[in-house]
Amino acid sequence: MLSVKKVLNNNVLVAEHPDYEEVVLIGKGLGFGKKAGELVAGEQAEKFFVLKEAKEQEQYKQLLDYVDEHFIGLMNDIIEMVEERFSVQLHEHIHIALTDHLYYAIKRVKQGLDLKNPFLPETELAYPKEFSVATELIDYLSDKLELEIPPGEIGFVALHIHSALTRRSLKEVNRHTQLIAELVQVIEKSLQLQIDRKDVNYLRLVRHLHHVIERINKGQYFDNQETLKNVLQAEYPICYNLSWKLMKIMQQTLKKTIPEAEAVYLTLHLQRLSK
Repeated sequence: MLSVKKVLNNNVLVAEHPDYEEVVLIGKGLGFGKKAGELVAGEQAEKFFVLKEAKEQEQYKQLLDYVDEHFIGLMNDIIEMVEERFSVQLHEHIHIALTDHLYYAIKRVKQGLDLKNPFLPETELAYPKEFSVATELIDYLSDKLELEIPPGEIGFVALHIHSALTRRSLKEVNRHTQLIAELVQVIEKSLQLQIDRKDVNYLRLVRHLHHVIERINKGQYFDNQETLKNVLQAEYPICYNLSWKLMKIMQQTLKKTIPEAEAVYLTLHLQRLSK
């Protein structure tokens, strides 16, 4: 038996748990007539998850004002699937952020609206495992709701998963994806070419940019390529100068210094693409 701490609605309540402190219990009629301090049988709940922070509890309560119980149940199934695939317990905020996002995404689908995702290829390359799990989740949701959810949503869900896994804000994760897309556009314009998004050299470039951003943010970039830098500057001046242009864009966006050694790696990637 668990002690009721707060009733969120007739079907959802917050209870005190001996192992997890506070948990959210979901079950038909579970919260009906219950008051704080009363006991409730944990096994009566169809679903339960941990929601520790008061701020998160309040946001979840607001969510329940417009999201129906059936969809809440589907979302809890989905979040359990993510935790199983990655063998982790996700940050509790995903219960709010992902539920809210998909609720409105499905509302748009039913209205015949399709929100395009311009960063879909870059998201798949940057976060392949998250993208694979997101694909599985969208297929599951499409099947349960009997409607076709556009593929662009896979990318958005992948970013939500990555945000929850890394405990980085969705805003920051989005900014990095958009930065890579912007760099690719600058490359295409500067080299006057249309890059094949399935070309192996493009895949290598995007993965490289992703790792560079991660390393710079973590302060783990210590390479020194002074000798090779001078050689490449003489051999491939166009690609070398473009690499510096890209580095300046990265520096302005990330608000961090990009090591000069990065000019070497970018020049090599650009030279392969320009061929």
